[in-house]
Amino acid sequence: MILASASPASVVLTLAAAVAYAVPAAGARRLSEPASRIALLIAWMLHAAVLAWTLWGEPPRFGFAPALSITAWLVLTAYAVEKQVFPQLEARWALAGLGSAAVLLALAFPGNPLHVSASPWLPLHLALGVASYGLFAAAVVHAWLMTRAEKQIRQAADPRAGLPLLTLERLTFRFATAGFALLTATLLAGFFFSDSLYGIAVVKWDHKTVFSVLAWIVFAFLLLGRLRFGWRGRKAVRVLYTGSLLLLLAYAGSRFVLEVVLRRPA
Repeated sequence: MILASASPASVVLTLAAAVAYAVPAAGARRLSEPASRIALLIAWMLHAAVLAWTLWGEPPRFGFAPALSITAWLVLTAYAVEKQVFPQLEARWALAGLGSAAVLLALAFPGNPLHVSASPWLPLHLALGVASYGLFAAAVVHAWLMTRAEKQIRQAADPRAGLPLLTLERLTFRFATAGFALLTATLLAGFFFSDSLYGIAVVKWDHKTVFSVLAWIVFAFLLLGRLRFGWRGRKAVRVLYTGSLLLLLAYAGSRFVLEVVLRRPA
């Protein structure tokens, strides 16, 4: 772990965000709806402050754990927006626990200092990649909710509890489609502008590139199967999980090996 590299301000912000997330996560059944919503909003704002300090602090840092932390924050942002449209959407306790774990992980593994890049397009390239992470993570969360709703239907649970199954299914594929579009843009930028982005004339076929392309193929297979053959239910969820796992291994997995296992800059 690299806790020694964290500044006192980042430690305080991170611990405050983790505690704020823990309140709605641990007290999901005891807190009222307004109190739980306020606690999650405070945690979300503190999390945003942690990310701003990490990416624009002195020195700015990035790595697998900050990437996962940004992903968790994006998922929570999507949930906050959806909650206004679908009040019956219930995943607050799980997402709050995810947020708490993400900020603590980023405190333990803050990544490597970012160096001044020769290309002004590199931050945009990274932003597209992380945004695709966030959208696919949101798709995975909705797929999990869809699976839970399907199980509740089999158990003859109250049909008015939570979002309807078909609504969850539509939301899952909307997030997956948006994530696929951003992942496509990220890969195209890497392939066609690798010289200006990374200073190499040809694409570097490392673990990150290979896993990213494999994930793209799986997601394309999923969306084609949905469009052409009407895939839904468990089959679609399994394919989505497979692609998301490959995408997770592409950046976060390879950076984890470099930063934690091999202990050298990526």
